[in-house]
Amino acid sequence: MSSADLDLQAMKEWRRAIHQNPELGFEEHDTSRLVADCLRSWGYKVHTGLAVTGVVGQLVFGDGKGPRLGLRADMDALPLQEQTSLPWQSRTPGKMHACGHDGHTAILLGAAKALAERHAAGTEMGNGTLNLIFQPAEEVGGGGGAQRMIEEGLFEQFPCDAVFGLHNFPGTPVGHCFFRSGPFMCSSDKVNISFTGKGGHGGMPQLALDPTLPLAATVLGLQTLIGRNIDPLHAGVISVGRIAAGKTYNIIPEQAQLELSVRALQPQVRDTLRQRITALAEHQAQAYDCSAQIHYEQGYPVLINSEAETALVEAVATQVFGADNVDSNGAPLTGSEDFAYMLEQVPGCYLMIGNGDNGYADGARLGPCSVHNPHYDFNDDVLNGGGQFWVKLVEHFFSRR
Repeated sequence: MSSADLDLQAMKEWRRAIHQNPELGFEEHDTSRLVADCLRSWGYKVHTGLAVTGVVGQLVFGDGKGPRLGLRADMDALPLQEQTSLPWQSRTPGKMHACGHDGHTAILLGAAKALAERHAAGTEMGNGTLNLIFQPAEEVGGGGGAQRMIEEGLFEQFPCDAVFGLHNFPGTPVGHCFFRSGPFMCSSDKVNISFTGKGGHGGMPQLALDPTLPLAATVLGLQTLIGRNIDPLHAGVISVGRIAAGKTYNIIPEQAQLELSVRALQPQVRDTLRQRITALAEHQAQAYDCSAQIHYEQGYPVLINSEAETALVEAVATQVFGADNVDSNGAPLTGSEDFAYMLEQVPGCYLMIGNGDNGYADGARLGPCSVHNPHYDFNDDVLNGGGQFWVKLVEHFFSRR
């Protein structure tokens, strides 16, 4: 596919317009309206309102009796103050597109326009149904947009035989991509542990039951779970994000709180960590004559790419980007992604495409900049390759069946 098949100017304008008007999870009303209006104007059958602001555009090729394909883009922004000073910087204080979802949406819109033009021109694309899924609230965490769309009937209303998604990756050169079959991104769980003892005077500890002691022992013991309960060849991460206890120096508090981030690359490791963290906290509390209340909030599951669909991505990516720019055995990532919920329902593949040098300060480039950073910006040079990839994937998917 040549770049002339994509309306790159429109893609850039969509991307920057969305960037200037960032909307948080389940609040993407303007973005949703933009997407729906574009899809309708190109001849897609459009469904809105799934998971509040979700949009699904459907296009039927041939007699529609062939396979059914889903392509997904996320739309939401983050609660972060932008510090790029770019002309298209966020106009909404405290909100910005710091993860590139503006770019993901523009990429899928560009591909949608190109595919609709081919369809209208009578270009042979095979038989089947294309479902374009514009998802809200990827950044929300547990109970985010993908899960809610599924619960509200996404795949019952728009059945898919395979589903695919992509995400930009800063630091990887533009025109490169990586992915892998099997577990590719970690699950993400949040754990709140509250230790309860008996408050008292700091000078008379024998009359109190100090909850900071089991908390401290638990913090020290957590990493032994990774080091001694998890196979060294498997990934597991436990990070202490918050510790809180007391109000002043000379009072032993009645309660002490601990908040953890827990990640795993295999579902069985996720289960093991939950069992061992729970047991550790409860037994440390008992050892110090205190009690522990544990709230274990399971977030996104492990993202697992299916073998056949990953092979298709490799074939298409090699054609679009060139064999030297495709890593089909990329290293797994400890980040998490709610596209994993869709892959629990339908086979598919999630890939990373290079976002190059994308950081800005005072309008000048800083070099590669991580997502979720106030200096992040999506690299518009990615739009062409991303759009080409989606169009070529659609061609391959329907023509090979």
